[in-house]
Amino acid sequence: MLAADKLQLQSTLKQQATALKEKEFNLHHNNFMTVGTQAAVLAGLDVTMFIEFQPPPNSEWQFVIIPRTLKFVYYVCITSAFCANILVVAQTTILSVLGASLALRGPDGSMMTATDGLYLERAMVFRNFGYGLVLTIGSVLMVVWLHLHWEASIVCCALAVFTMKSMRDTYYRVLKKFDFDESLTVDFQDIFDGPAAITAVPVRRIFAEGMRGIGLSGGRGVDRKLSTDAGGKLSFDELDEEEVAMVRRQRMTNGSRQNSSLQTV
Repeated sequence: MLAADKLQLQSTLKQQATALKEKEFNLHHNNFMTVGTQAAVLAGLDVTMFIEFQPPPNSEWQFVIIPRTLKFVYYVCITSAFCANILVVAQTTILSVLGASLALRGPDGSMMTATDGLYLERAMVFRNFGYGLVLTIGSVLMVVWLHLHWEASIVCCALAVFTMKSMRDTYYRVLKKFDFDESLTVDFQDIFDGPAAITAVPVRRIFAEGMRGIGLSGGRGVDRKLSTDAGGKLSFDELDEEEVAMVRRQRMTNGSRQNSSLQTV
């Protein structure tokens, strides 16, 4: 009875710890979904900028090298931005699908493995998203010089540069405000390895102790498998089906003898 209560307590504790870990998993999962959605929107914008943009012919420029250089930088930036955003979409999709599958359908402890995996992968996803965002704005810098007059180009270019600087300052300000020591985060590993660690009793040990309890003897094979080692612990080999049936018959015989004794008394 005490063993069953202990097992139930361990199972309840482990279930509650897993539910707490699930909150962290949902946090990372929702963050990936948000970043993936924004990256998909930017990827659509990049495709539109790549297809719909019709640069003026080079003959309109006094020096042909200038428009060719601007076009080269523009198409490199917009293509790189599109690839970075598509990479973010692919990464967030794969992490969300495989992470959720592992957390729900995996073996014991999969919730912790999936959550820690999402946490480690988030840095690469966020970095690629930042690359795509910066490259998209960089392509705008090239477009304004190709399409507009120099007065409007200077103003629009200044606005784009100011936007990039504001994004950078905002990132570092928010990062500094919400930064924390990673070593002080809440960890449930001590619970899973400590009180919630459930270890099953081997089946062979149950059969062997049952044989000892009913005083089974007389078979050399059984005595050999139930011999004790130098440390006093019970040691045994694998039990076959015949020996298991022998244990059951012996138990039934002992039970019948006890019933007959009670009826005689």
